[in-house]
Amino acid sequence: MTRLPIRQHGPLFLDADGGQVMLRGVNLGGDCKVPPGQGTHVFSDFADHRTVSFIGRPFPLEEADEHLGRIARWGFNTLRLLTTWEAVEHAGPGLYDTAYLDYFAEVARKAGEHGLHLFVDFHQDVWSRMSGGDGAPGWTFEAVGLDFAKFDAAGAAHVMQARYDYASPEKLQAAYPRMSWGSNYRLPANGIMWTLFWAGRTVTPDFLIDGVNVQDYLQGHYLGAVDQVARRLAAMPHVLGFDSLNEPSLGWAGQPIAYRHLAASDANPERPRIGPALAPLDGLAMARGLSVEVPVLTRDAAGAAVPTTTQLFNPGGVSIWREGASCPFETAGRYRIEDGAAVATGADVIAAIDPTDDIYRPFFNKVADTIRAHQPGWSLFAEMDVFAHLAGRRFPADLPDRTVNASHWYDMGMLYLKRFDPANHRDAATGRAETSLGAISARYQRQLGGFASEGADFAGGGAPTLIGEFGIPYDLDDGEAYDRWAAGERAVWDQHEAALTLMYDAMDALGLHSTQWNYTASNRNDLAVGDGWNQEDLSIWSIDQQTGSGDPSDGGRAVPGFSRPWVRRAQGRIRGVAFALETRRFTAEIDADAGIGGVTDLYVPLVHYPAGFVLRCEGVPAEVELDPAGQRAAIRATASGPMRIEILPAG
Repeated sequence: MTRLPIRQHGPLFLDADGGQVMLRGVNLGGDCKVPPGQGTHVFSDFADHRTVSFIGRPFPLEEADEHLGRIARWGFNTLRLLTTWEAVEHAGPGLYDTAYLDYFAEVARKAGEHGLHLFVDFHQDVWSRMSGGDGAPGWTFEAVGLDFAKFDAAGAAHVMQARYDYASPEKLQAAYPRMSWGSNYRLPANGIMWTLFWAGRTVTPDFLIDGVNVQDYLQGHYLGAVDQVARRLAAMPHVLGFDSLNEPSLGWAGQPIAYRHLAASDANPERPRIGPALAPLDGLAMARGLSVEVPVLTRDAAGAAVPTTTQLFNPGGVSIWREGASCPFETAGRYRIEDGAAVATGADVIAAIDPTDDIYRPFFNKVADTIRAHQPGWSLFAEMDVFAHLAGRRFPADLPDRTVNASHWYDMGMLYLKRFDPANHRDAATGRAETSLGAISARYQRQLGGFASEGADFAGGGAPTLIGEFGIPYDLDDGEAYDRWAAGERAVWDQHEAALTLMYDAMDALGLHSTQWNYTASNRNDLAVGDGWNQEDLSIWSIDQQTGSGDPSDGGRAVPGFSRPWVRRAQGRIRGVAFALETRRFTAEIDADAGIGGVTDLYVPLVHYPAGFVLRCEGVPAEVELDPAGQRAAIRATASGPMRIEILPAG
């Protein structure tokens, strides 16, 4: 494994000797969204949001070597290391938690000791913990005039802590369906905050906080938190850069204010999603304290979302604006109340916003400028909203130099339904049925290939595509594997390994970098807990899988599915790799360059080669070093030219 600093050069990551480095890693970790002791499986009214501490996420420092060593032993060389805006600036505007920042920097430093590169992810989901997710501090609601204590009563946010019956022995409850947290993106709390964050100057030009427009106020504080982390990590050579912001929502930007998306059209070709079809005007009316009845879409037999019923929101007429605060959208003349209903007024400036040019282009540049003030060589791992790719929206043409396409990808049907039956599967994006592993594999390559082709088109000769998140739920079929594990079985991960194999096969075929979601040190085999956040359970490790065997992989889930042979560093340029799970045959095609120092470094995991392995190297003369116990093979080409490598199990 290369210990040299890595930097982005066009479409490649290269080390200081010019060797090509592939990045394969994991997100650390899923519970970094919430403070220790305050996972969503624990009731909270968030009254202490200014005094919380995130020290201990992703793990206490005394456990760092254990967890980081395990991750490295599984062959990963990269971390997408999570933090949140709330973790850094929860106490109030400009009040940074220096003790947490010191802790986070120490976790980052220790990762380097284990040979792990990293990039920092400022994580968010549906804006904040108080609006059903994680990310922004609670005081951001207060700053714009919202009272998050009223969100549930008004239907403005769908929050587990407000809906889940913690006294009930039932783990799965109809009042809080699993994976329902994403519905918050279409509800008023998120719509208001994201629209102000991205477009306050356009939509509410006179809404000032501390003398600046709300957009500049919110973005300025977010970037201030990024700056605080960047300055502490600037001297660490194994840090690659920063994410722009995890899966940002557009809020209502680009949407006609009174439009309810009920069907695809020429103007809006995106497939509608199941659930309530709320227009921005509906959300503003709800926030204002009005009752609103809207169409609800459900899936038909073909898998399409169609209107079938209606739902009355905010029947109690609860306003979520704080006493003395007025709705800035109403003040700006975007709507008025007439005969007890919200009516759009004036020019529809919200609909006129172009997400690519008006939102992402300036934001990417601001984040890049912020981090590069401390380390000019860092990459920007850029993300857009999760629906951008499906909607046909692409990255801006003039991205900052050294921008990585860090888009996310999931098998959405498996993620939301928590089912994986290759004989009866469905592409959630199109509704098409799939009845074989081959059909699913073809879709994975097609979908991931779309991301790869976009990265290849970035200015300056293209950019690496690193799938920043992908993964599988381990609580498939209502936690069937956990029940079998509790009954004494150990070979319980067949479905999980099959799904992961398809995903890594596709990424190998396309030459993609990746960081799997996720490794959570506090994970439990509990349908109410999982990764400690909204009943998600995608961790590749759990204390409940530990058997005390002393095996360094003890606690791993479906390890053969993700711990696979691969080329970590090439003395030249990689042309292709493939791994056939059935035969354990791994092949790699490399254009070797004897003028590049160092070796081609391959990870060869014991989990697939317990009795050792044989390696064939053809095409150019080379010196080969095999280290089966160290899960490694090293090849030094002594002449330049095409090189073919094959690895098979011994015997």
